[in-house]
Amino acid sequence: MHNGSPAVSVKGLTKVFGRRVTALDNVSFDVPRASLFGLLGPNGAGKTTLFSVAANFLQATAGEVFVLGINVKEISRLRGKFSMLPQDALFERNVPVIEQMITFCLLNGQTRDEATQSAAAALEIVGLKEAMDRAAGALSHGMTKRLALAQAFLGTPEVVLLDEPTSGLDPQNAANIRKIIKKMSATRTVVISSHNLHEIQEICSHCAILDKGKIVACGPMSEILGAEETVQITYSKEITVELIERVCTAKSVALADQSAARQLRLQIDLADGTTRDDVIGEVLRLSAELGFVPRTISEGSRLEDRFLEITGGTGDSLGST
Repeated sequence: MHNGSPAVSVKGLTKVFGRRVTALDNVSFDVPRASLFGLLGPNGAGKTTLFSVAANFLQATAGEVFVLGINVKEISRLRGKFSMLPQDALFERNVPVIEQMITFCLLNGQTRDEATQSAAAALEIVGLKEAMDRAAGALSHGMTKRLALAQAFLGTPEVVLLDEPTSGLDPQNAANIRKIIKKMSATRTVVISSHNLHEIQEICSHCAILDKGKIVACGPMSEILGAEETVQITYSKEITVELIERVCTAKSVALADQSAARQLRLQIDLADGTTRDDVIGEVLRLSAELGFVPRTISEGSRLEDRFLEITGGTGDSLGST
């Protein structure tokens, strides 16, 4: 069942723990097929609970989750089509990596030969081919994260959920994991949860923002960031009032303000056939007249700014690191 239907559809999902703790509150959104979809929110926002319900680890208090048109309560029908990487995936410390991967494939219904080939291919993709005969306990933290990622991509799943895949990693290992995720998302739908705003903005095509158990924004990343209306320019020196006033004279610039010492944020209101390229070109010309040389130009707000704007500045452990 394709017909443009979403890869994942969450409908009115509510999860209450005990009598008072509402982890998810009537959450509804769709994940488009072939998207790299970010589920963003601070710690405690409900991301892991939502993933646990989607994987049928937890039962919802109300509402439903469909993956590829199948209710996750019938999770057996999704075997081999749907996989999930929990935030803290565990492995047998003394068992060789390749044997554990093969076992996971066998549990997914593959033959021994198919399982051996799938396991080896997945380990090669995440750069663990040389370590496949080592015990899992002998791997570094970064290698263990890559092993978990390989598990999530074993076989040919059409939908993959990744819960905080770069949590606790140093910048280099986190960057390597993001490259692998982007590469693999070319052939399947990937949903990645994170409280790292920079990470989600960097790799995702779509995004949903979850705050205190509620969806507060959802859509293509360009819409979330307002890429059609906002441009940010970083200069080689600190911005002056004179520059702001001069830039405001450019056609279709509705507002200009200083978002950082050397960064100018423009709100654009296109009219009369004017394009964003026209506006940016005029702004750069006016800037050059005052001796301001641009270093970077980006369209749309930073996701961190949009998150704080949407949620009113709330959130625990929320940031770009």
